[in-house]
Amino acid sequence: MSMQFYAPPEQVMKDRADYARKGIARGRALVATITASGVVLVAENPSRTLHKISEIYDRIAFAGVGRYSEYDQLRVAGVRHADTKGFAYAREDVDARSLANVYAQYLNQVFTHELKPLEVEILVAELGEPPAPSQLFQILYDGTVMDKDRFAVLGGDADRIAEQLERRYEPGWDLAVATRACVEALAGEGRTLEPSDLEVAVLAARNGRRAFARIEDDALAALLDGPPSHSEEAHSEDHSEGAQSEGAQSEGAQAEEPET
Repeated sequence: MSMQFYAPPEQVMKDRADYARKGIARGRALVATITASGVVLVAENPSRTLHKISEIYDRIAFAGVGRYSEYDQLRVAGVRHADTKGFAYAREDVDARSLANVYAQYLNQVFTHELKPLEVEILVAELGEPPAPSQLFQILYDGTVMDKDRFAVLGGDADRIAEQLERRYEPGWDLAVATRACVEALAGEGRTLEPSDLEVAVLAARNGRRAFARIEDDALAALLDGPPSHSEEAHSEDHSEGAQSEGAQSEGAQAEEPET
């Protein structure tokens, strides 16, 4: 008679969480932030066909990192859920919060009962209709839902990216400034991301009923090459003044040295 090995539930959950986190961390990161005109989503993704960012419904966008086949399956399920609810009730009844709850329940069910958890981390973003604010819901691999009121970072080196965005964040910042800050945070020190390396999309009221729109090619290049923000100018001025001060101190030290 064979004997089954026993593992404490805590250890089983920990092993599943570690497995999912490792799979997600291997992928490229994604950032979303609320701007003055809506929501911008920026991902490091050189592929032109395998999208990390997509439209779910009129004012709702979806983004995912991790294993593509798994989060794309979630995207398709979200589109079907939103279409069915909008048809059965009203388009206004489809909202990001209820969709995030559906995703959370499914991810938690898989994480708790299946042998292998989904190696995904997803984001549901909704453009708010004034006076309601825009919303960002980040859903983890185990079904944990987090409501973000400024920005959300998924996958990759999330802690470093979030720390850099925390320093750069400006309430109500415009689209160009926010996009450049997100791209620089994704790139990190000593690395530059070109428009061909990026996938960028927005939720903006100016786009009409379907608020989702992609920013690509020349439009993205123009957005990234815009004038620096006030915070960027202040940082540059502080750096320049610090360099001048160090130079003056160095000259003073040289003048005090005795002649030989």
